[in-house]
Amino acid sequence: MQKPKLVYTTYIRSTPKDVWAAITKPEFTRQYWGNMTNVSDWKRGSKWEHHNPDHEVWITGKVLESTPPKRLVLSWADPDDLADKSRVTFEIEAIEDMTCLTVTHGSFKTGSTMAGKVSKGWPKVLSSMKTFLETGKGLNIFCKG
Repeated sequence: MQKPKLVYTTYIRSTPKDVWAAITKPEFTRQYWGNMTNVSDWKRGSKWEHHNPDHEVWITGKVLESTPPKRLVLSWADPDDLADKSRVTFEIEAIEDMTCLTVTHGSFKTGSTMAGKVSKGWPKVLSSMKTFLETGKGLNIFCKG
């Protein structure tokens, strides 16, 4: 069975610097990611964590590559199942008056439950990020449907 590789591309009326900040700065992530935050120093080899509003760790991993504001590669795992590790790549490219953001989530382990979870989550999170960067207000990513 072939392992899934999820690829999402969105065009945002914003700068690469602001898209990078939206991914890496907790004060921005909480605005579009359901009050969740991404926390790290974003240097290669550093730990990163995705926290809920109570500061509990929902996702954890390591920074595998970091080239601001162009490319960020992270390992990604549920802290309750660190063996179910995958990899997320954010590629950020300026195109005229907008930024192309491509998020690739892959390298899932055979039998991974994470692939099913993120395949529903990324479209909402990325749509909310785009809306936040363009209007100043994110979407309700926890809505049903």
